[in-house]
Amino acid sequence: MPVPHHHRPVGPLTGGVLALAVLAVSSSAPLVAFAAAPALAIAFWRNLLAVGVLGPFALARRRAEFRALTRSGTGREGLAGADREGPVGAGRDGRAPAVAGRREGWLCVLSGMALAAHFATWMPSVQLTSVAAAVALVATQPAWQGLIARGQGRRLPPAVWVGIAVAVAGAVLASGADFAVSGRAFAGDLLAVAGGLFAAVYTALGERARVTVSTTTYTTICYGVCALILLAVCLVGGVPLGGYDTGTWLAILGLVAGAQLLGHSMFNYALRRVSATTVSMLILLEAPGAALIAWAWLGQLPRVGALPGLALILAGVTVVVLGGSRAGRRTVPAPLPVDAAPLAADTGTGPSHAEQ
Repeated sequence: MPVPHHHRPVGPLTGGVLALAVLAVSSSAPLVAFAAAPALAIAFWRNLLAVGVLGPFALARRRAEFRALTRSGTGREGLAGADREGPVGAGRDGRAPAVAGRREGWLCVLSGMALAAHFATWMPSVQLTSVAAAVALVATQPAWQGLIARGQGRRLPPAVWVGIAVAVAGAVLASGADFAVSGRAFAGDLLAVAGGLFAAVYTALGERARVTVSTTTYTTICYGVCALILLAVCLVGGVPLGGYDTGTWLAILGLVAGAQLLGHSMFNYALRRVSATTVSMLILLEAPGAALIAWAWLGQLPRVGALPGLALILAGVTVVVLGGSRAGRRTVPAPLPVDAAPLAADTGTGPSHAEQ
């Protein structure tokens, strides 16, 4: 009998791809902490430059889909013929897939707004608190995802509630330790928690949009909207968008090439060979990975008093991911790396909706 799709043995290539993806997303927080530029400006440039990479490909290959998103209503059109890879929602009957309409277009826009809120909260947090604390607190995203799922009427298994409680307790413990050290670090902790919440909203909206919208089209719109909002915020707030040193520009380019594009595309590649639960667990390695990079590169160590709380956060999120996967149905969507937008091959054999 053939090996089930998500349980094929992980070969050296897939293992290397997963290791590269974890390393790529783990580099994000240290790069933000290193860059001598305002966090909002960094967020703007990484989104704008990502659109510059994705945009030409999307416009060349997905013109029909972009046009469909400006029309009201949905239906079956010849989109698959125009885009041979076919969008995510391709049917199994060989006919053209259900094509998104104006409603799905607005979902892409709203998702971009949520992503802008995520970047506007989490990226400044990295410059206020320690890298380890910021990454661990933003990793509460799956816990927020579970609460959003409950608000949508999905029933959560008891293990998910236990995991959420443990993660919240860890966040309180870690933030309390930082509050005892400085108000600045405590503010960074609060921003990181808010970043996790907005990342969950971004994923929930994107999950609905990508039922019929291809990944490249979705991320091009999402990143474009995000960049425009961040640009407006920077202009209104008088945030300088230039005049940085060479090291800072290299850090921004590293964010685009690494966490923004390479990290997530590698995870999407691996999703065709390993389960979404496995990928979700590997994403959690971003926290210790970022902490190790920050220690080796920046000489930055997390505060000792915050370590128990950070450990509880990761334990709680692990319980949420595993509890949701064992529920027998999709109660808690597997989180995307919050630092990355998908640059994935839009193929009909790509990740299913449950894997995104």
